[in-house]
Amino acid sequence: MKLPNEIKTITEINEVITSINKSRFIAQVFPVFSEEEVKEFLAGAKKKYYDASHHCYAFKLADSSFRYSDAGEPNGTAGIRILNAIEHYDLFNQLIIVSRIFGGVKLGVGPLGKAYFQSAFNAIENSKILAKKLFNKVTISTSYEKISSIQRILQTHQSIIKESEYKDTIRLTCLLKSSEVELVSKKIAELDRTYTSVIIHKETVYN
Repeated sequence: MKLPNEIKTITEINEVITSINKSRFIAQVFPVFSEEEVKEFLAGAKKKYYDASHHCYAFKLADSSFRYSDAGEPNGTAGIRILNAIEHYDLFNQLIIVSRIFGGVKLGVGPLGKAYFQSAFNAIENSKILAKKLFNKVTISTSYEKISSIQRILQTHQSIIKESEYKDTIRLTCLLKSSEVELVSKKIAELDRTYTSVIIHKETVYN
């Protein structure tokens, strides 16, 4: 599935506690890129808040895949409500875990669902949402004569040079916007087809 050229996401781990009818809802926000990372963060939350009665969560990745869990709460009261908060802000590559420490007062299905949504909502509200663009990793090899022209092209298209290697030839490892990768690669290749080469890797990253 094609990834979106730009996403909104929260890149810093954050935690917000919301108290409702004596129960504490501890919402933790994490950036994630795979289900394996979700499992790791969930294990950490269970260890940190070992006294919580439930550890409910939802996540959504950039490829639009998602999953949620009520973790023992009544069906439809927790996981989907946390996902609702993530989708309300149109976030991707985002995991929210809400650990509930029961305070002795039962909330009922309706209020419980609102509590989980509000907890996740508060955590997002108290976090910094960033816009991230999709980049492709690209390797450029060129001569010393052409490097200045290439650097100007990269700068014009807001590309990012990650590594530079200066030997007999110059080798640059760059990030090019996926929406412009073909255009920028063509511009660079046309400077000198004898000594300049551009390799577009499948690897992508949001930056």
